[in-house]
Amino acid sequence: MCALTLFAGYLNKARCAEGAVRPDGRTVVFDQIKDKDVCYSDIQLLWLGRDINNHVFPYLSGSTTPDGAMVGGSVEYPVLSGVLMWMGAYYATTDGEFLKYSALLMAPFALLTAWMLGRLSGRAAFWWAIGPPLVLYAFHNWELPVVLTSVAAIYLVMATNFSLRTRGVLGAVMLALGFCLKIYPGAFVLPLMIYILTGGRDGKELDRRAYRGFDIVGAAQAGFAAAVTVVVVNVPFILGNYEGWAASFIFQRNRTADITTNSIWYWGYHAIYDAAATDDKAYQDLVSTLSPLLILMSFALAAGWGFRRYLQNGTFNWIGVSGAMLCSFMLLHKVYSPQYALWLMPFLVLIAVPWPIVVAYIAANACVGIGIFRYFYALSHGINPLAEERIVQVGVWSQSVLLVYFFVTFLWAKSRISVAPSSTPPTGSSTPDRLTKSSLGR
Repeated sequence: MCALTLFAGYLNKARCAEGAVRPDGRTVVFDQIKDKDVCYSDIQLLWLGRDINNHVFPYLSGSTTPDGAMVGGSVEYPVLSGVLMWMGAYYATTDGEFLKYSALLMAPFALLTAWMLGRLSGRAAFWWAIGPPLVLYAFHNWELPVVLTSVAAIYLVMATNFSLRTRGVLGAVMLALGFCLKIYPGAFVLPLMIYILTGGRDGKELDRRAYRGFDIVGAAQAGFAAAVTVVVVNVPFILGNYEGWAASFIFQRNRTADITTNSIWYWGYHAIYDAAATDDKAYQDLVSTLSPLLILMSFALAAGWGFRRYLQNGTFNWIGVSGAMLCSFMLLHKVYSPQYALWLMPFLVLIAVPWPIVVAYIAANACVGIGIFRYFYALSHGINPLAEERIVQVGVWSQSVLLVYFFVTFLWAKSRISVAPSSTPPTGSSTPDRLTKSSLGR
């Protein structure tokens, strides 16, 4: 079923990759119908402008101009995403071939994600495998590999037979690889470390070498494994061309909360002043400060709330805390892209969220994912965009309310995970050496 959904997703985007092709490899019809027919994809767009069409290996020859524009082989994503882009373009001579080869390259990531979600939660995995977000966004950008890393981390920690410390290190490595693809899975290392620190499920997997009920060494090992993975992946690019490597971070830092970002920051400004925020430098500076600050505060709130729940029931809900962190990032970051729904869908599979709420989120996301391109088409063709703008606003604000709901729900709801590690819990820890929930509370 997931394979059929992916095929439908490819056909949806391939509507923009048919017919005559210009000498530079751009399909003529792409610029004509990408917004009107909603078949736009970043994959096709970025065939030009990043030296992908020239098969230049990313980062090693790139840099940024004084005004922040990327030149040469630099791309706006972390290094592993850039390498995947280069691989997808290796045999391509047109943007349509680039789309096709990229789809073939990324489809296995979605299939493996479906398999792991099925193993973890059963039929709930159909939310991922046949959900509308996979049709709309599977080949919109390079999201499928990073989604795999977060799901693989959960699978390795929650469903394999190694010790908790080993599972934790493996999970941390996967999250670090996700950081090298699209950043956000790196935030999940913190809740994973707390999960290891507190002895895993019901605190029963505590290593015998733990000190006074907390496995400090095991948590540190996971954090160290994540850090080493990030260093090993990035150092060759840093040494090869620091400017090209740093270009992606400079580009993202310099992005403004404009009409292309779909965030609450832009639409909030638009609702108050009935104008675009792009030219308001004071506002953009405020957003650039408030957005990361609020995100960090929300991460601390999620982790603290998760630890309080641990004191009550003995298990640190690292998956729920990770999902809550993701929700706050999606809500508060100055950039929101509709395809981020793919990041969230696995958590809606793994955590027991009522299905009408899931449907509501998918519908709100579709309002943004479809409405925004129709809105761009209306603006560019002198058509009154009021109806399209209203659809986008309904989607943006509905999603925002639901992300707040998910933030709270993920921290409290039950997990759908139906498998558990079968390894024998470590022995040797005597009861007096372990702090009980009640003593932690005191």
